[in-house]
Amino acid sequence: MERVTFRNSRNLNLVGDLYPSTSESIIIMCHGFMSNKHSKGRFERLATAFNKSGYNALLFDFSGCGESDDDILTVEKEADDLKSAIQFVKSKGYKKIALYGHSLGTLICLKNYTPEIITMVLSGAATDSMKYNWYEFFTKEQMEELEEKGYLTQYTPQEQRKKTIIDERILKDFELINQRELLKDVNCPVLIIHGNNDEEEKLLYDRSKSAMALLSKDSKLEVIDGADHSFLEHFHIVIKLATEWFTKHLG
Repeated sequence: MERVTFRNSRNLNLVGDLYPSTSESIIIMCHGFMSNKHSKGRFERLATAFNKSGYNALLFDFSGCGESDDDILTVEKEADDLKSAIQFVKSKGYKKIALYGHSLGTLICLKNYTPEIITMVLSGAATDSMKYNWYEFFTKEQMEELEEKGYLTQYTPQEQRKKTIIDERILKDFELINQRELLKDVNCPVLIIHGNNDEEEKLLYDRSKSAMALLSKDSKLEVIDGADHSFLEHFHIVIKLATEWFTKHLG
């Protein structure tokens, strides 16, 4: 594994881990909301499996996350960061590009589809609007900060990054996803993986069922029985499904 850095369009440093292989194919991996390139160890496990199948893999921290430069989190900024990651791997000579996203990272992947993206795998996918009660995720004090300042602070003393700043726009953006608009130009084969063991995953799965009518005929929806949104207890199945998918569609 090689530590890499590259800049986004806002001249901020983004930090990543590149798992090198001998092929010209690379899978860029996009982490979830308030997470980082390790994704609780899930992304290292995936990258290792992809390596064994002959693929390069790039894990990176969105700006304001992990080791990347400080920033306030928004969907637009994360989409721009992925665009910069795609440009970075192209500059390194990789010819075949695929994307893997988890949770919010799936929305970022879909927003960045261009014809050069050969395929995607999306776990816990956000393909349509979702309304969350943010009082269930954040404290009363954090929500008061949001009301007063337009952003809130999430403190993570046990992590590399001690705090993350979350713009109110990113919380509203979950409700503003327009499925038809999001997917209308996505022409590559997409594998969507969901669980069925928590309310969030069940709601996301219902939205992804509708998404299948808008995706290519080669796309597929898989449900892992008993898995929740983290997939932590069932991640070996995610690895198997994703690796088989990339082997089939990335070559």
